[in-house]
Amino acid sequence: MKALEIKQKRGFSYFLKRDWMLYLIIAIPIIHTFIFKYCPMGGIVIAFKQFNPMVGIFKSDWVGLKYFKQFLNDSTFWNVFRNTILLSLYNLLWSTPMPIIFALTLNEVRSTRFKKSIQTISYLPYFVSTVVMVGIIFQVLSPTTGIVNHILRFFNIEPIMFMGESKWFRTVYITSGIWQGTGYSAIMYFAALTNIDQELYEAAQIDGAGRWSRMVHITIPGIMPIIAVMLLLNIGNILQLSFEKVILMQKPITIDVAEVINSYVYKRGLVGMDYSYGTAVGLLQSVISFTLLVVANKASKKLSETSLW
Repeated sequence: MKALEIKQKRGFSYFLKRDWMLYLIIAIPIIHTFIFKYCPMGGIVIAFKQFNPMVGIFKSDWVGLKYFKQFLNDSTFWNVFRNTILLSLYNLLWSTPMPIIFALTLNEVRSTRFKKSIQTISYLPYFVSTVVMVGIIFQVLSPTTGIVNHILRFFNIEPIMFMGESKWFRTVYITSGIWQGTGYSAIMYFAALTNIDQELYEAAQIDGAGRWSRMVHITIPGIMPIIAVMLLLNIGNILQLSFEKVILMQKPITIDVAEVINSYVYKRGLVGMDYSYGTAVGLLQSVISFTLLVVANKASKKLSETSLW
């Protein structure tokens, strides 16, 4: 009883002194998030002002919704918005199930050494920088020296200008993204698979259930919560396409399908020095993404009782 009273009297300073290393580890990402995510949010006011760098944010003239109306009436913006939505939806449609399929397939492998080797190899593309990856794409898909077109020639098929034709841009973007991110994205599913009670598999096997039946009735339901959470996070980032990758893959001939919101904001806001307009477009993008996340979270909570909050 006395020990309990002593424990209750211990304040935050005691635990801070005892576990200071753990608090330090937690403090680093919190400080980073606060400085680079929350502090810049004060600059949102630029979207409602005719920002003049010479006088600063607060002394610039207030124009209200001028720039929002401007880009809503801009035909270029709507083409950019359409490109972003289509590329994001295709990416969500193809990229979301691939890590799940990969994790389920590898989970059926009995050789531990082979499984770990495949896992390690699948992680490697994720750590390749975007610049290097796009360079690899251009080399592999080159119409003259690329291995893909060499294979096409072997089957008497004419070389294809993958990076020079608009109709191939989305395919190349999504396929390269799957190659780079599938292994790393599957980590969450591998972790979820290890938490499934192995006694369920043993009981199902005794009852005569095959591998396919065990996967359908035990494995997939066991990882369904993490699938729902990852899907919600992907929906929240549906408009946040890789800016560096899009910029590096763009060519003047493919700009009609390759221009997305992120690259448009960069060119109009930073390169064109139209800061207020670029901020307004970026703010609208964030509002749409947040709205989609809230709606998807509410739908997920109602349908599967799994949600982010």
